[in-house]
Amino acid sequence: MGRSQDHSRDPCPWVIVNDLGAAFVMGAVGGGVWHSVKGAKNSPRGERMIGAVSAMKARAPVLGGNFAVWGGMFSAFDCALKGIRQKEDPWNSIISGTLTGGCLAARGGVKAAAVSGVVGGALLALIEGIGIAITRMTAEQNRPVMPQM
Repeated sequence: MGRSQDHSRDPCPWVIVNDLGAAFVMGAVGGGVWHSVKGAKNSPRGERMIGAVSAMKARAPVLGGNFAVWGGMFSAFDCALKGIRQKEDPWNSIISGTLTGGCLAARGGVKAAAVSGVVGGALLALIEGIGIAITRMTAEQNRPVMPQM
């Protein structure tokens, strides 16, 4: 019997590129909104629109790049773990979050990398746990009921 695979997504090398691009767009759009509001708030009256646009142009691509690095690294670790473990389960995401957090904080030293790795793993465990809980709750609602006679 063959392994179960998710055929709704692209194969692993393309998933990395896809996730990297999607993360950049999320970061750039979210950063655009965030920094335009921040730029307008910090600008003098009468120049709020100019301040909003200039802050958005300066900082939104940076935040998009940061998101892209995180998303690309996470996806690369996830694909590597799928290949190594030959399974697709929540542990891949949790371990990928741990490795991504640790690698991104490695410049700060071993302690910073360890703390960031634990936080990354905990966040991904929380996300995976909520996903599993929602799946179980919705599956319970759609369970067939035997008619009363």
